[in-house]
Amino acid sequence: MPAFNEEESVGDVVREVQAKLPGATVLVVDDGSRDATSTVAREAGALVATLPYNLGVGGAMRVGFRYALERGFDAVVQVDSDGQHDPDGVPALLRELQHADLVLGARFAGEGDYRVRGPRQWAMKVLALVLSRTSRTKLTDTTSGFRASGPRAIRLFAQHYPAEYLGDTIEALVIASRSGLVVRQVPVAMRVRAGGVPSHNPFKAAAYLGRAAVALVVAFIRPRSTYRVGSAL
Repeated sequence: MPAFNEEESVGDVVREVQAKLPGATVLVVDDGSRDATSTVAREAGALVATLPYNLGVGGAMRVGFRYALERGFDAVVQVDSDGQHDPDGVPALLRELQHADLVLGARFAGEGDYRVRGPRQWAMKVLALVLSRTSRTKLTDTTSGFRASGPRAIRLFAQHYPAEYLGDTIEALVIASRSGLVVRQVPVAMRVRAGGVPSHNPFKAAAYLGRAAVALVVAFIRPRSTYRVGSAL
């Protein structure tokens, strides 16, 4: 769970994950929070890695992947600490990992009633079209942060998980696809934030389209030879 100033919600999210997914290891990566995120997460029963300053979701997730790689985990599931991701969806993600290396929890694949509008909706449709071609499978929600990674993805992302804006979603998919990983999606429902401050608001929606385009261009101009993992599934 990457977390930045999520003291209002992170404790409840940790407890819900523990209740719905007994036996799961819960690691909260406190991404330079200025509030009591680390303390609340630890008191709720999570392991906590505290970063000295804010690196963004990508930097926090790379810490999580390195932790998983060093300790031999076979799967990593990213669950946002704001309460939007329902842990009830995790088993479906893990089941699909039997046939894939990276599984996205898709908000626009027939489950729930999550909606976006305006420039952000246009950007998401364009991204879905381009990245579906890149990954050679139909993807409807390429910016979803609710996703599961198998062993090959863990090895790749422990070294190459991007930290730039939107890189943790868009560029991570490009990296995975260009490295020969199998990408799939399963439908999930999204919930309203339980607390904290959203990373996007209506005043930033107009800028989302341009930023998404830049992130996509950056992802494709990086040399393909940079990313290599082991043999196929």
